[in-house]
Amino acid sequence: MTTESDNRLFVGGEWRPARSTARIEVEDPYARTTVGVAADGSFDDVDAAVHAARTAFDRGPWPRMAPDERATYLERLADELERRGESTASLVTGEIGQPVGFSRIVNIALPTRHLRYFADMIRGFAFEEQRANDGGPGISVVRLEPVGVAGLITPWNYPQSILTAKLAPALAVGCTVVIKPAAETPLDALALAAAVEAVGFPPGVVNVVTGGRETGDALVKHPGVDKIAFTGSTAAGRIIARNCGERLIPVTLELGGKSAAIVAEDADIEVALAGLRSGSFMNSGQTCFLLSRVLVPRTRKDEVLEGLVELARSFRLGDPRDPATDMGPLVSERIRGRVRTMVEDARGDGAQILTGGRDLPGESGYFYEPTIIAGAAADSQIAREEIFGPVVTVFEYDGIDEAIALANDSRYGLGGAVFSADTAAALDIARAVQTGTIGVNGYAPDLATPFGGYKESGLGREQGTEVLYNYLNTKAINTSIGQSA
Repeated sequence: MTTESDNRLFVGGEWRPARSTARIEVEDPYARTTVGVAADGSFDDVDAAVHAARTAFDRGPWPRMAPDERATYLERLADELERRGESTASLVTGEIGQPVGFSRIVNIALPTRHLRYFADMIRGFAFEEQRANDGGPGISVVRLEPVGVAGLITPWNYPQSILTAKLAPALAVGCTVVIKPAAETPLDALALAAAVEAVGFPPGVVNVVTGGRETGDALVKHPGVDKIAFTGSTAAGRIIARNCGERLIPVTLELGGKSAAIVAEDADIEVALAGLRSGSFMNSGQTCFLLSRVLVPRTRKDEVLEGLVELARSFRLGDPRDPATDMGPLVSERIRGRVRTMVEDARGDGAQILTGGRDLPGESGYFYEPTIIAGAAADSQIAREEIFGPVVTVFEYDGIDEAIALANDSRYGLGGAVFSADTAAALDIARAVQTGTIGVNGYAPDLATPFGGYKESGLGREQGTEVLYNYLNTKAINTSIGQSA
């Protein structure tokens, strides 16, 4: 594999050398070699990008275009990303070890869907309406206007699709943006910037500054930024929320999860296992809405455990560039070390490791075997903390009320699932679970419906029509009392 080195940033519609001399080395977690180098942006780099976005918003054409014009740009960007898709999917595989077949889905198919979906939505969106006044004659105009410069801070686990899930609606309503990708995945963000350049977006509409935590902190605190959208850990989200609160600017936070899958007494176990294959192990377990807690009726415990152990052992781990690979390595030794420590602590506390629970023998990459745990206490760390690895903990319950209580006994509330042969009963259970999204007989967030969390899983919603309001301000223009329009 060739090493990509790009110390430039995409600012104001052009490539500029980073003012910072610091660099980020991107490691392939499978080969454990350096696959690229990117700039670790400084405050001056962020300042230049925000200034470009500010100028583009205050004086440029983008927020003043008709929605149809902006939609056309989004569609052209989707086409361009599609043309470059194989290269981008391969790039992400090198950055994070994501199997290439899965990478094609989440780094080609989903990003282009996001752009086309919001392009279509914005063409029919009502930015202005008239309302009859309540206190007297006349009407008032209620307008929705773009909030301004949006800072988009994105994670490494789904680098292109989480980015476009924020970028597409922000651009659709007329915002300009500064993107700060995760330090693990700067290269594919720069590849997206190259696609933006090829399409010919007006200068400053889309800007990309690579870097680590200090780069993100500079973006959050910059006085020229009007809105922050962040996906990442709950710990980082708290800091960002505090800084945005100090500045009184809106913030959207999509944070961690510890989602529960409730297997009802009447569930078809094969259906449940099929749903848990992706829902509990997607992306090597490096997924915020992962169904990492499986709640089973005591009467069916042995059946479910046997199926889960067989499921965990069925994954093919190996070279993420091999199309036959199901599961790649974890992104870094730091992440693998956290997973390993949590599993070993659970073992030490008396939990049973039914399968897995170790690094993959004979592999140099940061692999961790798919792991099934039983017998953990409901108040243990493995039961309560996000793992971000291929680890599922199974808990028993007596009666559906206890299952709901166990599901809700969490500081998180992002995803979830209910498996039952009775759809009506499953819907009632789903209504009782305190979570932002939940599925029946499977779990997969849908682009047409809002996605986000309860409790410590975040603030605000993405996807659906709801996401547009993250990037809009509301203005009321009241006519004079006694006059009519």
